[in-house]
Amino acid sequence: MLKEKLKNYNLILASASPRRQQFFKDLDLDFQIQLKPVVEEYPERLRHFEITDYLAQLKSLPFKDNLKDKDILVTSDTIVWHNEKALGKPRDKDEAFKTLQSLSNATHEVITSVCFTTKTSEKTVSAVTKVTFKALTEKEIHYYIDTFKPYDKAGAYGIQEWIGLIAITKIEGSYYNVVGLPVHLVYDTLLEIVN
Repeated sequence: MLKEKLKNYNLILASASPRRQQFFKDLDLDFQIQLKPVVEEYPERLRHFEITDYLAQLKSLPFKDNLKDKDILVTSDTIVWHNEKALGKPRDKDEAFKTLQSLSNATHEVITSVCFTTKTSEKTVSAVTKVTFKALTEKEIHYYIDTFKPYDKAGAYGIQEWIGLIAITKIEGSYYNVVGLPVHLVYDTLLEIVN
């Protein structure tokens, strides 16, 4: 399996996200977590998965000069794309409320890009999942924000939390992508790199 094929490699996950770290554990992979600060800004002309591709690649830059022969660095970024704009992590309660209100009774896209960087190569893959919310009441939105404080989540919600249970009526694409990582693509791409 993949763990066996990766035994001579050093897999590095550059993510502070507990959800992404858990996915790597669930895949039964040996990996280390390394974090380096990056200013997550992108050119305004970028649209859709161009944004997440750009940011996932940007996050790999501080590591590039120090990668060794058997290192595989994994960086990623997720946005919610709705009404032709990217919704990132909300700065405060007011922004979280406005974000969730805009997602209410509508379909949005969750886009994640994952960048795999070695000493000699770089490959970026992305996944798009369509998520449909029922109409949410103001009371439901306030309850969710007050209870779960979704300030570390793109689009101001976590699908695996209360709001996902009560609000989501339809998903097209990878559920795990919405949680934060298209795990099937990570698995397939790592296999491709080591084969």
